[in-house]
Amino acid sequence: MSNPTNTTAVSEADIAAAADRLVSAAASGTPTAPIRDLIGESDLVAAYAVQQRFNDGRTEAGAVVVGRKIGLTSKAVQEQLGVGQPDLGVLFDNMAFDNGADIPMSLLIQPKVEGEVGFVLGADLIDGPLDTAQVRGAIEYAVAALEICDSRIANWDIKFGDTVADNASSGVYVLGTERRTLDEIEPVDVTMSMEIDGTEVSTGNGAACLGDPIQAVVWLAQTARELGRPLKAGQVILSGALGPMASVSAGSTVSVTVSGLGTVTARFVEGKQA
Repeated sequence: MSNPTNTTAVSEADIAAAADRLVSAAASGTPTAPIRDLIGESDLVAAYAVQQRFNDGRTEAGAVVVGRKIGLTSKAVQEQLGVGQPDLGVLFDNMAFDNGADIPMSLLIQPKVEGEVGFVLGADLIDGPLDTAQVRGAIEYAVAALEICDSRIANWDIKFGDTVADNASSGVYVLGTERRTLDEIEPVDVTMSMEIDGTEVSTGNGAACLGDPIQAVVWLAQTARELGRPLKAGQVILSGALGPMASVSAGSTVSVTVSGLGTVTARFVEGKQA
């Protein structure tokens, strides 16, 4: 990918206007038209600048950064959305739900679910080469993860710039409770099955995530440092989908089973969060 620390020709006014559209969509629950008319389809610098503005509003409101997500790591998902490289978004504390929890649909606009491997870091990834060995050594444990993606862009009509700006189409997430170290499990070897109301809707494996979920975290560590916000101990990493995403609606129960990591579930309900 291009280095996101390069410059952009997009004006500060257009970056601010794009962020304002996303903030309004998130607040109202009504999706906006694509923002690529303001920032282009593939300008990484502009897109991450919009993302930062969008996310700054959440931190100013009291949300705490707890990790990162890697998006668009699966070829299947890339093909679904018409993009061709990964991106990253920020995870906040109010995005996390317990395994088996009810997730209010009022928090979401047009959710899609996907199964993946999650990681929790036991060491910072700030200095050094940030290579495979260093990243593996920094991972405290792996868990099964259910990511509920969402888009503030109407009808998921996104190009790469749109989804990057929109915090990598982040929604909420659920982590499983079975924790495994990398001595106990090799993420590239896992298989994944996702069911909605008992019907299998997606399958995949570790190799579908940039060839290896660990390599996805290597990409993330390097890119996060380039952006000036490196990964830190204790953070949650959602490493990316292992198979196609699927839409979900109120009343549905979703379960993701990852071999060696168990099952993670959530139920989607009408109404607001208690």
